Amino acid sequence: MKSLAQMALDVLQTADGRAKTALSHKYAAEWRAARANGNAIEIGSAAPPMHPARPERPELLSPRDVPRRKPGSEQGRIALLHAVAHIELNAVDLHWDIIARFTHIPMPMGFYDDWVSAANDESKHFNLMCDCLEELGSHYGALPAHAGMWRAAEDTAKDFMGRLAVVPMVLEARGLDVTPGMIKLFQNAKADSAVAALEVIYAEEVAHVAYGSKWFNFMCGRDNLDPKEVFHSLVRHYFHSTLKPPFNEEKRAEAGIPPDFYWPLTEDFPAET
Repeated sequence: MKSLAQMALDVLQTADGRAKTALSHKYAAEWRAARANGNAIEIGSAAPPMHPARPERPELLSPRDVPRRKPGSEQGRIALLHAVAHIELNAVDLHWDIIARFTHIPMPMGFYDDWVSAANDESKHFNLMCDCLEELGSHYGALPAHAGMWRAAEDTAKDFMGRLAVVPMVLEARGLDVTPGMIKLFQNAKADSAVAALEVIYAEEVAHVAYGSKWFNFMCGRDNLDPKEVFHSLVRHYFHSTLKPPFNEEKRAEAGIPPDFYWPLTEDFPAET
């Protein structure tokens, strides 16, 4: 049987979104079955690519070049669903990448349980968004997408703590802030399938942010470091912007991130250069 790191590499090297997520689901099921039977799959090691395989479409553009569409129109709602699908596909790769890239750092088996589970969830989320797009006569790849989604992975490719700080605890936590507004927009449009899909994503993303917080705090505890100070330092170093309110403080707290972690990183407190 392949090691978990080899499984992660297979997912990262699969270009098509539907095929990537099908493989992700398959390997997550194999990991869970082995763990349940007391025959854990070897973690192993791998050399993941700096960039995961991607389909020819969507065309990837600089953030400032991605067309902006009014969300009140059907085309605007399609564009929003397409953007979320793109985020979810990147999330699939981000979660398999953290498994494959940092196997040299000894971690408890629970760490791998969490990130396999997160990757499995993100695979479901991508397919939910694709289904919604297809219901509206579109598909993933029909519109251009944000080229900068993988930047956090590149920047933190050699910094495990930086990866935990920036991806789940900043980028995914931002999803907790903005998703309720998206759900309301689709509710107003009576787009029931999109509402149901976004509600699944919103509920499950809390756990992904919590995984980041849990393992970040675990690493700080192991090295006797102050988590808040380390978090502020890493985010100021790797995140190329300030954090912007409003924040979903209730869901962030549920995920284990207290306000004194993120408020000092808002635009009122300039980031380090």
